[in-house]
Amino acid sequence: MKFLIKRTPDNFIKSVNDEISSILNRNFDSLFPEYIHDERLATNKLAMPVELHEHEKDYCVKAELPGVKKEDLDIDIDKNYITINAKKEEEKEENDQHYRKSEFCYGEFSRTVYFPNEIDTEKTTAKLEHGILKIKAPKKEAEKGNSKKLKVE
Repeated sequence: MKFLIKRTPDNFIKSVNDEISSILNRNFDSLFPEYIHDERLATNKLAMPVELHEHEKDYCVKAELPGVKKEDLDIDIDKNYITINAKKEEEKEENDQHYRKSEFCYGEFSRTVYFPNEIDTEKTTAKLEHGILKIKAPKKEAEKGNSKKLKVE
């Protein structure tokens, strides 16, 4: 005995479309690898994911920078933002290997992180370890001594 499963037209069309796309992508990519389109490569922008933690007295920023060397980093800081500029260069090796596909990305990229409060630029530190950039930016203390009482006339 055979059982029929009722499918809605939307699900059926979507599943057929997904299957056709998958088959075409696999076959087209293997036949013409030079035409593989990757948005990151087309814009020459690399992803730089960051984490931002706010503590009572400071901000901690972590940026993921695999393959980036210290000398290829340029960090600009101002009273309420930090801009991280990085460069990742392709390592060229002279040999007779032919690549079919490479997902490594190379180029220049930057990311700016804004803070709700001013930071102390003199005490801000940065450290790069194992592809993770850690920046510690102390919050600037509010200036004291500028307050005064106003007389109402």
